Amino acid sequence: MDSESSSSNPNTGANKKIGSYRWSVCALLFFATTIIYVDRQALGILAPVLQKDIGWNEIQYGYIVAAFTAAYAIGLLIAGRLIDRVGTKIGYLVSIFVWSVAAMGHALATSVFGFAVARFSLGLGESANFPAAIKAIAEWFPKKERAYATGWFNSGPNIGAILASLVVPWITLTWGWQAVFIFIGFLGLIWMFFWWWIYELPENHKKVSREEIEYIHSDQGQVEAGKIPWLQLLKFRQTWSFVVGKFLTDPVWWFYIYWLPKFLNQRYGLDLAHLGLPLIVIYTMTGVGSISGGWFSGALIKRGSSVNKGRKKVMLISALLIVPIVFASMVPEWWAVLLIGIAAAAHQSWSANLFTTVSDMFPKKAVGSVVGLGGMAGAISGSLIAAAAGFILQFTGSYLSLFIMAGSAYLLALFIINLLVPEIAEVEI
Repeated sequence: MDSESSSSNPNTGANKKIGSYRWSVCALLFFATTIIYVDRQALGILAPVLQKDIGWNEIQYGYIVAAFTAAYAIGLLIAGRLIDRVGTKIGYLVSIFVWSVAAMGHALATSVFGFAVARFSLGLGESANFPAAIKAIAEWFPKKERAYATGWFNSGPNIGAILASLVVPWITLTWGWQAVFIFIGFLGLIWMFFWWWIYELPENHKKVSREEIEYIHSDQGQVEAGKIPWLQLLKFRQTWSFVVGKFLTDPVWWFYIYWLPKFLNQRYGLDLAHLGLPLIVIYTMTGVGSISGGWFSGALIKRGSSVNKGRKKVMLISALLIVPIVFASMVPEWWAVLLIGIAAAAHQSWSANLFTTVSDMFPKKAVGSVVGLGGMAGAISGSLIAAAAGFILQFTGSYLSLFIMAGSAYLLALFIINLLVPEIAEVEI
């Protein structure tokens, strides 16, 4: 990251070594998101095993997934506001503690209801992750680097999925599925120590140079607002653009996490010992999409493109790359893996830029709340899709309609976003 840490100061015309401590913060966000997604992917990987062990059907599995996403929606209503009130450091610590304990609680579940309770508790804890992470990015990065930094920490889901594909089958076959959840919860508790030790606001941090602080605030012309009520945020079209984007596209990502291993198992007969390689290929592609999508819009902006054109151009390209996934259930195994990998990579590229539009448009003290509102909308939609997917698969056994939904959601979302916000710019509060 040293190459990214050296910049020419336009005010002085001199090259300065501005420091790179902000990337340590980004690394912490990356590891937190990675750990969280190891757990989310673990349930999808273990679903065929647990379906036999616990005895649930597709509808009941849909309800278990819906329990998580419903709690996630409820938590986001509170989490974004909590983080804006108590600060990123404390808010993130509380959420990771709740999440880690809930993750370990899965090992005690012996019924459908027990798993639903564990997933509900997990959803409450995990709900603060993205509001806290996006707020931390806004606190530590100038606008021209935010999408790139978001792309890096938002690649955590992909690395988490890859690690889950490697570790979960091995732990399960060696010690049983209960050990998987205990191990994941323990990782969260370890992360808490490093977060408490490392994270502070840049202006309060002893290890951050004055040059880096000036660089972080170099393109932030807005004045910080005080407490901003939800009702006031809901008056802005910019808030609704993010809410609509999350409502229409988040369910697709939930679908990948919880039903992709089941799809590969049902359609191509891949069992626990053989799911790893296809999932690793898919999520490796996804990680590349997340980082490159964030980098691309940042590069366009650095080269003179407006924030509006930079973000939306990358979102349009991402939306178009997702469309071919409608054919995923009709093709041979590795063609399906390729189509899903491209679509999942494009989703993460889309997501990195959609998240960054919040810090492009709102003051820092509102970022957590707006991300929470949008995340809540995405979780509500994800909960509805989870329940619907259970019924669709139970009665039809076909994934075709679900892939059609996945392929069409992003272009519709971008069309509505562009109607609501023709030009991405800072709002006046």
